[in-house]
Amino acid sequence: MLRAIAIILGIVLAAVGGVIAYRAYFLEPAAAVIISEHGVRELPDTYRTIEGIVLLILGAVMAFFAARRKKNK
Repeated sequence: MLRAIAIILGIVLAAVGGVIAYRAYFLEPAAAVIISEHGVRELPDTYRTIEGIVLLILGAVMAFFAARRKKNK
């Protein structure tokens, strides 16, 4: 029972992290605007993108290790 909950929680955590990273990088307004001779460039919110990627990785690792079968000795 605990193993199933850990797998589901890991998958949900990874999905939330993926959504946060995607929204921060592609959809949300830019965190900074750089104005130079060549034009105006917007930069994505780096901290939210990194936070989302970290959540994605942690959730995937949690689900993977919860789903692995343990060898009986």
